[in-house]
Amino acid sequence: MHPRWGVAEIAQELRAGQSEIRGALDKLAELSMLYPTGESLGVAAIHPEVGLAGYIHRREMEIHAQQVELASVQAATAELAAAYAAQRAQHSTMSLERLESVDEVRVRLSELARDASRELLAFMPGGAQSQEALDASRPLDEESLAAGVTLRTLYLDSVRNDRATTEYARWLSERGGQVRTVPSLPLRMLIADRSVALLPIDPEDTRAGAVVMQAPGVVTALLVLFDLVWEQATPFGAERPNSSEDEPVPQEITLLKLLAQGHTDEVAARKLGLSLRTTRRLMASITAKLGARSRFEAGVLAAQAGWL
Repeated sequence: MHPRWGVAEIAQELRAGQSEIRGALDKLAELSMLYPTGESLGVAAIHPEVGLAGYIHRREMEIHAQQVELASVQAATAELAAAYAAQRAQHSTMSLERLESVDEVRVRLSELARDASRELLAFMPGGAQSQEALDASRPLDEESLAAGVTLRTLYLDSVRNDRATTEYARWLSERGGQVRTVPSLPLRMLIADRSVALLPIDPEDTRAGAVVMQAPGVVTALLVLFDLVWEQATPFGAERPNSSEDEPVPQEITLLKLLAQGHTDEVAARKLGLSLRTTRRLMASITAKLGARSRFEAGVLAAQAGWL
């Protein structure tokens, strides 16, 4: 509006410091929201739809590339899970250790947590955690944090509605742990010091036992999966991005994808950590947003809208 104004004039008008104004101008220039007027060092604003178009396109391409990479790693993880199942008859090798019972898994988890010296990474699917599980985790997490071990934990978005789990996540964050949430997680997983990973033999049945993997190639693939999911997750305590009433939230997009893959409402609810009733209410919300009269029509309209 005032192309001849410099930093001093803008700072005076906005009652802000000149360093703050320079930072804001640098950010606007980075976003292509300003252009030089040719009059001394003056700049003028560009219409947001024009200035931000290039930035939005770049971000869309980056997000698409991440999604493609994530899908590739998830497919590789599924193949690894099948390989683990084929190894059930082998109790242990140099790189694969099979744990037969829930008690064995719990003991091994405690050992990995106590032996870690640098980092513990965890996927925690299943929605709200039981008070018993949280109480059992507290002393281990406290001991790890006191020893300077980095803790990064991923929960489902649905735990934000559970008081016990959110209180635990807040407790963990206040002590230096890092917690984020996502709509869904592929499986339960713990990686210690980027060298040892514990995974369920059957992601759909934790009672089937688990395997401890130390093969560098396998652990590296799992680390890539964790980092990709972590980058797309919402930090605990941060506000999730608001969407308009007609736009889907990430949890709704994930539900659509699960149903499109042929999962039943019950399976989708379990993967989202939601009750069956809440999952069906979520689907009703999606159908209403799309103006669809059936689930089939909702699927078609969602694809046309670019939601899938």
